[in-house]
Amino acid sequence: MMISQQDYIEYPLFLKYLIHTQPKRTFPAVGYRVRFVYRQIPKNIVKNEGKRIEGGKMKFPKYRPRRLRKDDLFRRMIRETHLRPDDLILPLFVRPGKGSKQPISSMPGHSQLSIDLLIKEVKDARSLGIPGVILFGIPEKKDEMGSEAYAEDGIIQKAIRQIKEKVEGILVITDVCLCEYTSHGHCGVVEGGRILNDETLDLLARQALSHVRAGADIVAPSDMMDGRVGAIRKILDENQFEDIPILAYSAKYASSFYGPFRVAAESKPQFGDRKSYQMDPANGDEALREVRLDLEEGADMVMVKPALPYLDIICRVKQTFNIPVAAYNVSGEYAIVKAASQLGWVDGEQVMMESLISIKRAGADLILTYFAKEAAKKLQSH
Repeated sequence: MMISQQDYIEYPLFLKYLIHTQPKRTFPAVGYRVRFVYRQIPKNIVKNEGKRIEGGKMKFPKYRPRRLRKDDLFRRMIRETHLRPDDLILPLFVRPGKGSKQPISSMPGHSQLSIDLLIKEVKDARSLGIPGVILFGIPEKKDEMGSEAYAEDGIIQKAIRQIKEKVEGILVITDVCLCEYTSHGHCGVVEGGRILNDETLDLLARQALSHVRAGADIVAPSDMMDGRVGAIRKILDENQFEDIPILAYSAKYASSFYGPFRVAAESKPQFGDRKSYQMDPANGDEALREVRLDLEEGADMVMVKPALPYLDIICRVKQTFNIPVAAYNVSGEYAIVKAASQLGWVDGEQVMMESLISIKRAGADLILTYFAKEAAKKLQSH
């Protein structure tokens, strides 16, 4: 049997069955180079997936795919991808005060919450089987250096302590970034209109350490400064927190889908944009380089953000590195579905579930999503 170059690209699992003898021909595939050899493959391991390959032809009317779609029981029995509450992480916004709830107009169902109300939301998430929450803080005051981000009595640090004291059985993840705390709204130190990379690293490391000292289970740097994972890993290890994992926002794109979040977190840049540190949406190979750098610096998990416009990146990261991959189903993705649903243009619940299953199918192990509670309720009802 002869397998063509095209067949090989379609069927990377054949790699384990190929013997690396001549001809030693190389070609690019899925972001890296492999040796390709024309070699006979046992018929019993040929995976057709609808493609006609010698030794495994599928042809109508002998093969009828609809046989296994005819009712819900059949569809459930052969379903390839399964979404569970365990796959979901709920983002939450915490603000100063008591009994304070500030609805976010562009994100129906979500609000900025004072710590006392945040505790109830975390308990609700736990009761739905959601394994973790990620916290974003709105400080009482902002300054050029974002000092509230790493203050021991900062809003996030207080929230972590209260959650850990009052709620068991749920992980607390913290966003490590300065944008919510700086008066200029950028993710790093600013000088002369430039965002300074290396000068920011110490502040991010201090922020992460303050979160962990307060009780955070996972820190998640989202700033996209070069070298920040290594700086955070170093300071955690030096302070005997070597068991705390880092979830790195490794492939974070300069996306227009963040609009509602920037309102919710009060973190819109006061000048310019974030394109000098967040990734160009046109680039895919660069995402793999960013992931590799973060893993080499000590990241335990990596993230792709946003999710739906970057399903190809999620897939490539998972296939290339085979490590835990998170995807952030961001505020704009959420808001679009909610708005279309309110106008009666789509079935919001069905679109929600289809969107989340597509992210999981692409390769995400964890999905950060504002749909987390709705989706968990839907999954529990089945």
